Amino acid sequence: MHDTILSSFPQDFKALVIGASGGIGAAFVELLREQNNCAMVECLHRQSQPALDFADEDGIAEAATVMRERGPFHLIINATGLLHTGDFMPEKKLADLQYVQMQATFLVNTFGPAMLLRYFTPLLDRQRGVMAMLSAKVGSIEDNRLGGWYSYRASKAALNMLVKTAAIELKRNQPNAVLFAMHPGTVNTALSQPFRGASIGRPVSQAASEMLAVINSIQPAQSGEFYTYAGEALPW
Repeated sequence: MHDTILSSFPQDFKALVIGASGGIGAAFVELLREQNNCAMVECLHRQSQPALDFADEDGIAEAATVMRERGPFHLIINATGLLHTGDFMPEKKLADLQYVQMQATFLVNTFGPAMLLRYFTPLLDRQRGVMAMLSAKVGSIEDNRLGGWYSYRASKAALNMLVKTAAIELKRNQPNAVLFAMHPGTVNTALSQPFRGASIGRPVSQAASEMLAVINSIQPAQSGEFYTYAGEALPW
């Protein structure tokens, strides 16, 4: 068993990882199961029971209904994300823009997470409840110096606005809850593989451990903010 990273969470806390079949999601699950004070880790993805597929809005609501019976959750992590598929790579120029790629990217990076905010924030524990939404530094408008990657950048910028807006609402009825966006950095996963991910990325276990340390330190006053895996604040 690992020493407890998540010391700010109570004994026998419950965690939920959405996108648990991906590289980072699976690493979160593994680390959480090693926590001495974690009683339960629930996993949701397209093949889980219940299944969670961002293309199925009703299914997201149904998954939340099932999870409500197993909660409340002290920690919910959304580890989903889409940068490229077998059909497309990130756009390098305006001439590359097309609806199919934009719709697919926004579905996974923006629309699906928006529904998670709607249906899963009520499942947070009233005393210590943290919901971390994986975003990306390239979604920072202020930090954009290189251009390109239109759909991915825009979808993550939109996700950041959703997180910020939802955190304001959440503070009114769940003042102890923390909702924030987090940049995982470059990690050696399928998402980063075509972009020197294997050579410059960190192992998924290291990335998950670093992000859990940030999650452990996060407090209600920081709800609605945007942080890196090292705990540094990022500009919107």
